[in-house]
Amino acid sequence: MHIAEVFRQSQPAISFEFFPPKSEAASETLFHTIEKLIPLKPAYVSVTYGAGGSTRELTHDLVVKLHRETNLTIVSHLTCVGSSKEEIFQILQRYDEHGVQNIMALRGDDPKEDLGRPPGHDFCYAVELVAFIKKHFPHMGIGVAGFPEGHPDTPNRLKEIEYLKAKVDAGADYICTQLFFDNRDFYDFCERCQLAGIHIPIIAGIMPITSLKGMKRMAELALCARFPGKLLRALASVQDDAQAEKIGTHWATEQVLDLLDNKVLGVHLYTLNKSKASLHIYETLGINR
Repeated sequence: MHIAEVFRQSQPAISFEFFPPKSEAASETLFHTIEKLIPLKPAYVSVTYGAGGSTRELTHDLVVKLHRETNLTIVSHLTCVGSSKEEIFQILQRYDEHGVQNIMALRGDDPKEDLGRPPGHDFCYAVELVAFIKKHFPHMGIGVAGFPEGHPDTPNRLKEIEYLKAKVDAGADYICTQLFFDNRDFYDFCERCQLAGIHIPIIAGIMPITSLKGMKRMAELALCARFPGKLLRALASVQDDAQAEKIGTHWATEQVLDLLDNKVLGVHLYTLNKSKASLHIYETLGINR
């Protein structure tokens, strides 16, 4: 199903994100997770793409497998920096041939050895990927990233929204945000988007903290992630990951409750390939699909 149709049919649209497994054991764990989450009838699920395309084949294989073996609507992440137009075209063509027609268009991280636009590499920004998809595969649904707390590479918040608007104007169908822990940041982001003339669905990205180590990892990956003092105080009082997981899941549940009360169009749960937190959120909030 085209992602635009998903948002017309499912309000609010609750969705999940997975990353491709790198071993047979991890693959079994992931599909066990998916089996537990399918009964929740997510509006769609997305599959991530490693830095610099490092999981390109794993991502493709997982996306095609999910599309073939489940009734889920699949969104495949695709990064473009460091890639040629021919490479990206071939990837999109393979997805199209397998019936996968929704793409999360991302810039991705710069290759460490390259600066700017290396010879033979045709993309520097996600807006270029959005325009490329729209030109060659106009029937595909396109998602782009939003950053409620600010993009790490764009300190100028006015420019940040200008760049986001450019992606929307190039053909994006929806925005899915980076993780955040204070809903006020999300509401402010939505208001600034509206003022800029951005009127496509904005989906709130929520990642429950499941361990103290995981929280530190979040801070490394999401460079702009702001951890509210109240959350840090609660986590500082615990000694093990089981307690941290309870606090993190409770915090995420309260976030989702507030988002739903404020009529958000969708919530995207970053599962980390685990089902426990997502199941808890559904059960606690009494979400029926």
